[in-house]
Amino acid sequence: MAFTKQEKSDILARYESWLKNSQAVFVLEYSKMTMKDVDTLRAKVRDAGGQLHVVKNTLMGLALKNTGIQSRTLQGTCLCGFAMTDAPALAKVFADATKNSEILKLKLGFLSGQEITAASIKSLAEMPPLPVMRAKLLGLIQTPASQLVRTLAEPARQVAYVVKAYSEKEATPTAA
Repeated sequence: MAFTKQEKSDILARYESWLKNSQAVFVLEYSKMTMKDVDTLRAKVRDAGGQLHVVKNTLMGLALKNTGIQSRTLQGTCLCGFAMTDAPALAKVFADATKNSEILKLKLGFLSGQEITAASIKSLAEMPPLPVMRAKLLGLIQTPASQLVRTLAEPARQVAYVVKAYSEKEATPTAA
């Protein structure tokens, strides 16, 4: 189906908007995929906080160039996943989808404007999710502070134990 010049410029603007609003973009090559399979993958991507779109390679290449991302030319039938919130979560969805699939293949990705390989996407997929990373970071920050509080409170606590023991010793009657 041929697109008019206006339709092409609208599609190009949409691609550029997706690229600007996403943290990362991952490209899958697919073959013999049914619409039901695409919809299933779209639902998983949506759950990971991203979007999945079938793209026109030439227009996506122009959009990448217009947004300042240097890339090789996309070839074949491509699905692009745009990570709007959590790049590792989307990478995990893509890595899981391509793990035992003969119809899907990870091609490349873009993270912070730089092209990354399929191996890098798989490495990114092995990272823990963002909430887990935040919890670990909070634990690392909190540990020294709690140790400092314990260290500062310990001398006062020891003095209180001595005073309490001395007062209990004086309170007991002595047999003479």
